Amino acid sequence: MSSPKPATPARPPSQPLPPLTGGKLIMGTVALSLAVFMNVLDSSIANVSIPAISGDLGVSPQQGTWVITSFAVANAISVPLTGWLTQRFGQVRLFITSIILFVLSSILCGLAPSMEVLIAARVLQGAVAGPMIPLSQSLLLSSYTPAKSGMALAFWGMTTLVAPVMGPLLGGWISDNYTWPWIFYINIPVGVFAAWATWSIYHKRESATYKLPIDKIGLGLLVIWVGSLQIMLDKGKELDWFNSSTIVILGAIALVAFIYFVIWELGDDHPVVDLTLFKGRNFSGGVIAISVGYGLMFGGLVILPLWLQTTLGYTATLAGEVMAPVGIFAILLSPFIGKILPKVDARWVASTAFLVFAVVFYMRSQFTENVDTFTLMIPTIIQGAAMAMFFIPLTSIILSGQPPEKIPSAAGLSNFVRIMFGGMGTSITSTLWDRRTSLHHSQLTEFSGPHSPAFNEAVHSLTAQGMPEPAAWATIERLITVKAATQGATDIFWISAVLFMILIALVWLTKPSRSSVPVDAGGAH
Repeated sequence: MSSPKPATPARPPSQPLPPLTGGKLIMGTVALSLAVFMNVLDSSIANVSIPAISGDLGVSPQQGTWVITSFAVANAISVPLTGWLTQRFGQVRLFITSIILFVLSSILCGLAPSMEVLIAARVLQGAVAGPMIPLSQSLLLSSYTPAKSGMALAFWGMTTLVAPVMGPLLGGWISDNYTWPWIFYINIPVGVFAAWATWSIYHKRESATYKLPIDKIGLGLLVIWVGSLQIMLDKGKELDWFNSSTIVILGAIALVAFIYFVIWELGDDHPVVDLTLFKGRNFSGGVIAISVGYGLMFGGLVILPLWLQTTLGYTATLAGEVMAPVGIFAILLSPFIGKILPKVDARWVASTAFLVFAVVFYMRSQFTENVDTFTLMIPTIIQGAAMAMFFIPLTSIILSGQPPEKIPSAAGLSNFVRIMFGGMGTSITSTLWDRRTSLHHSQLTEFSGPHSPAFNEAVHSLTAQGMPEPAAWATIERLITVKAATQGATDIFWISAVLFMILIALVWLTKPSRSSVPVDAGGAH
């Protein structure tokens, strides 16, 4: 492997910048948070609008799902590039460019005359959105003193907690009352304000830049393995996973490209993704804990509304109302967690989060097909508290001990792994639910049929009420299907509760952390 020329600085490294104060601190926090909110919202707002988009553009709902897949693939590829791009162009310049391009691509999405154009615009949107979330973390942390870095992460965390819940609700409301392009047009005023405010406050706080050689082979391998894996995860259930030759080929390509990618990046002098970050115990342990936990949580957020709508007959609006209270405690507790985090060991807070998650999912594992709305909402409300204690301390552990110039790379890589595990959680949970439902259905039908006294008695009871015999059979089949789907969902909730308890042990493999970024002002650079 040839050794490229050493990186030359485009601008000399500077001393750590002083924290912001007063109105600039408030405005900077609001601007960065709005950009993150816009980004996270857009990753989920299109989900409920797929039927409207598909019908308007004349394609099937299955083809319409590429609106989601294309964004997810491009976003997953660009997120880990944040560190390299930041060193090359500067974090402020890169962040503002991402916002502006995100707004422009949103306009292209709304104006798209065909599905092909819409998918191309979504690819662009996902690609330029990648650096926004990790850079918002980095810029926020540079705005606050190390002692108040937990509070900075709390403000950042509130937007990432609320946006996924708001996305389906807002997307459904816009699709029902206006037209689907408006789910993209609403980004325009938010993005313009965020870009203007960020430039006004941060343009004199640009990070040092370096003329780095482009790791073309590493970048190519990254695109191949991430793209193949993301498409495999998104289309696996639809194509029946490894019974499909397409999924097998995608899996093989992803695996081989990933192995070559790791080998190449660890040996290259200027890798496109800094995998050496995983040598740090706090980074590796924190990333695994937050990623697996996020995958479990996200899988639950997908399965619960699906179960309510397809099995219990809830409308999309009612299912959204059941899920919405998750934001109550998340918003209320995030500032409190941010305030106390510098004073306590972050591992205790994260462990409490996993314990509460375990309790929440255990409560859901006790649901039956006759569960009422109030009972459904109790664990959802409690889950908000777990979410507030989940993101902030684990992000604190991940970034602890990282020098300022490493924070964009660490934030980008950790967010990338978390996003990938979120996709895995969704795919695995959906598939597992289908298979557990089929298993329970076959078990329940063993006790039905003409040979079963209970079945014959149920049929006789229904026919005695004036129902034709075929209708009685259909009614019993529907009851069995509902029962099986409910048992399949509760199986997943129970498994998730157990896994959350196991994750507590992983948290304690990391070192103590009381501040999200303990910066050494003297030797930070």
